[in-house]
Amino acid sequence: MPLQSNSFVADLMTWYLHNKRELPWRQTNDPYKIWLSEIILQQTRVNQGLPYYLRFVEKYPTIQALANANEEEVLRLWQGLGYYSRARNLHQCAKFVSTNLKGKFPETFSELMKLKGVGPYTAAAIASIAFGEAVPTIDGNVYRVLSRILGIDLNIADQKSRKVFFNKAKELMADNEPGFFNQAIMEYGALFCLPKKPKCEQCTISKSCHAYEFNQQDSLPVNNRKIKISNRHFNYVVFCTEDKILVNKRNPGDIWESLYDFYNVESDRFLSEEELMFELPTQFNNKCTVISVSKDYKHILTHQRINARFYIIEINDRNFAKTVGKKLGLQLISQQSLERVPKPRLIEGFLADEKFT
Repeated sequence: MPLQSNSFVADLMTWYLHNKRELPWRQTNDPYKIWLSEIILQQTRVNQGLPYYLRFVEKYPTIQALANANEEEVLRLWQGLGYYSRARNLHQCAKFVSTNLKGKFPETFSELMKLKGVGPYTAAAIASIAFGEAVPTIDGNVYRVLSRILGIDLNIADQKSRKVFFNKAKELMADNEPGFFNQAIMEYGALFCLPKKPKCEQCTISKSCHAYEFNQQDSLPVNNRKIKISNRHFNYVVFCTEDKILVNKRNPGDIWESLYDFYNVESDRFLSEEELMFELPTQFNNKCTVISVSKDYKHILTHQRINARFYIIEINDRNFAKTVGKKLGLQLISQQSLERVPKPRLIEGFLADEKFT
């Protein structure tokens, strides 16, 4: 079916003008706030990301304020959003723009792409919304709307397909305000042209839609990407002594870099209490007492399924607790301090259940 492009774009723009959600980053052309919103909303729904955006803007109203923060403070504010590399990149990018670019964001797509943590989608959003550059934003919503409207059956997991969608979007964007067009098509994908059960009967642009005419909503877009998910078992050891706890700051090279958790014995299954004690240095055993074992927790990441069990071990001697910490590379901190350091959501859930903090 040939695309009635003029009709589609006109209907889309009209719909967005009257039905868009009133979100704070849509009420500004400030590239800092647009950038901040786009980084927060990567892999995150608007309802979840909005409170984080508001807290970040309140605490760091300018990019200079964000650049001057320490990383732990930024990670703590980010806590619960996941994909923590976004927060670290956010902070590093803020420092670079503040120091190297005198606090001024680049104004073109190509220059924005050079910033830490800024990919094609984010660069296009900033360039089009803040600076009016005619460059399309291509994300899951846009792939879905265009593949259904135009009947494009290319595999969106194939990088070569992106150029086709990019060119089609740019063609449709012509003669329209680029930032407005980008936000309109993304909003339509988010609210109407849903991955499952799209609202076709309520859709004001269905007369222009290939998928609606040929009943292909379930088969478009084509996505043949296969994600291999690893299954990991974390046997966490929570060493406690009086009102203090030994914690671990996670290193680079794995999930949750720079966040805090506990000493972990990873295995291909959960260990029994006896097996776990065997894994600890033998000199610990006569001074450590397992006082409880938690329920099993599951935490799903994009490519990993984390299964966790927490063994709470009491150490009666504070000095010996320091020895354990030194031996295992752990920090002895108060339970009040544990509340303030950045932690994965999995650890937050355990602490809430155990009422440590």
